[in-house]
Amino acid sequence: MAFECPDSLSERGGLVAELAELRGGGQRVVLANGCFDLLHVGHLRYLQDAATRGDFLVVAINSDESVRRLKGEGRPLMPQEERAELLCGLRCVDRVFAFDESTLEVSLRTLRPDVHAKGPDYTPETVPEGPVDRELGIEIAICGDPKEHSTTELLERLSLDSE
Repeated sequence: MAFECPDSLSERGGLVAELAELRGGGQRVVLANGCFDLLHVGHLRYLQDAATRGDFLVVAINSDESVRRLKGEGRPLMPQEERAELLCGLRCVDRVFAFDESTLEVSLRTLRPDVHAKGPDYTPETVPEGPVDRELGIEIAICGDPKEHSTTELLERLSLDSE
């Protein structure tokens, strides 16, 4: 497993070349993404399911700054290097990289995966990057356990337990 955390999109060139080579060899590339702020069983099930949709699973994590913009100043709970290291330790994950944008649109255009995996809180119609996926011919796969597992819910439960 390898962790890549490029400072700019242009530095993702090595990953772009690697994925192009894999696709040239007939392998399907799946790209999953999320904050993964506090890893839980819902994340594991999502990534395991995503991995079954192809041959090579790339996981894009929101950078620390991106998580703060999306979730607020108290987040992330773990720095991106630690989140990435944990994800790299999962057998189903082949590569991890961090992105600073609020959505995965730029990464989808650059990496051109065969499949864009999203969690069960989405439908193909509600995926924020759906128009880009359709434009590029990227299959959208809704993956994971439909049971509600959310970092926000876990934090609320922990807060209630400590009172």
